[in-house]
Amino acid sequence: MLTAIAGGWAWWRDSLDRAFWTLWRVTQAAATLLAAIALVAFVSGYDPSDGLFWLYMLLPIAVSIIAEQLRLASADSVLASRDLDDAQQVGLLAESEQRLIVSTIAHRELAVIAIAALVIAFLALRVLATA
Repeated sequence: MLTAIAGGWAWWRDSLDRAFWTLWRVTQAAATLLAAIALVAFVSGYDPSDGLFWLYMLLPIAVSIIAEQLRLASADSVLASRDLDDAQQVGLLAESEQRLIVSTIAHRELAVIAIAALVIAFLALRVLATA
C-alpha cells in the first residue's frame, strides 16, 4: 500500500523521485515471494477455506509483469501521438520539446506503476481475508 500511496503522490507532484522506483522494485520482490509462498503452501497440501485464495496469491506477480509491459508501451504511445518513430527522432527536436516528451513518458509510467501497486496491495489484503 505504501508503494501505491508514494506513486500517487509522486504522480500528483509530477516527481521523478528514485525512492518510489525503489519501492516498486521491493513490491515486485514481495509479489514474487508471495508466489513462492503459494507454491510451498500448495505443495505442502494447504487447503484454504476459499478457493480464491490461490488466485489472490498468484495474481500479484501477473499484475507486476503486465504493469512492466504497459510501462514500456507508455513510451511508444507518447512517441506515436507525436508522430515520432523512435527515440532517435526525439533527439532531433528542440531541447524543450525533448524535455516535455520525456516528462510525459515518465508521468505515464508513474501512473501505470502506481495503479499496479494499488492492485497488488488489494490482492495482498484479499490473501489475508481468504486464508
